Amino acid sequence: MSALFVFTIVFLLFLFAGIRIVFEYKRALKFRFGKYVKTLQPGFRWIIPIVDTVQTVDIRVITINIVSQEVMTEDNVPCSIDGVVFFKINDPEKAVLEVEEFSFAITQLSQAALRDVCGKVELDTILSKREEMGKNIKSIVEQETHQWGIEIIDVKIKDIQLPENMRRMMANQAEAERSRRARIILAQAEEQAAGKLLEAGLQIDKSPSAIKLRLYQTLSNIAAEKNSTILFPFPEEVLPRTPKKEDS
Repeated sequence: MSALFVFTIVFLLFLFAGIRIVFEYKRALKFRFGKYVKTLQPGFRWIIPIVDTVQTVDIRVITINIVSQEVMTEDNVPCSIDGVVFFKINDPEKAVLEVEEFSFAITQLSQAALRDVCGKVELDTILSKREEMGKNIKSIVEQETHQWGIEIIDVKIKDIQLPENMRRMMANQAEAERSRRARIILAQAEEQAAGKLLEAGLQIDKSPSAIKLRLYQTLSNIAAEKNSTILFPFPEEVLPRTPKKEDS
């Protein structure tokens, strides 16, 4: 085996060992003897083997979960709250050089911010204003991540676990509230019905024939039910009327 052949084989291996393919959704940081050189853009790239090393960073939107946190609200209600954080790396150089394991750092910041924000408000606020709670957590986290070249896109509160006794109390409260609303609606309906009956009575009193027509309509409805007995009201017109005494 000639020396030229051996040299050719070694040279080809050297060339192939330095080939790197950078995908469109990633960026590669190039280091030479441990010192940052530049950021490699997507495409076919070649580095010097042994001398150069690369570290790839995903620049797509990344999602991490906020592990369920035990929180004591301002009104002393214990609850477990978890969430999710959406973030994106805008500056790969800072994300690698400024912080170690940025995903772990963001997770820890999010957990601390969640406990801080939810611990300062009452339970009703957390349940009814999840969107606002997420924005408050986001503002706290992005103050730290901004200098790392990382953008916090959104923070969402996913689930809130309450103690069993608190769930029963809230269910009883909701049931009592629905009962109160039902009674109010029924009272309003009775009030409206009474007003309409009063208007109808005043209209009928203006015409004696209307009273008779109403009577015949009622008798017709009773007869439709196949009743064996029908009651006829005694007409008031045939009753003797005593004249009213004039005031002296």
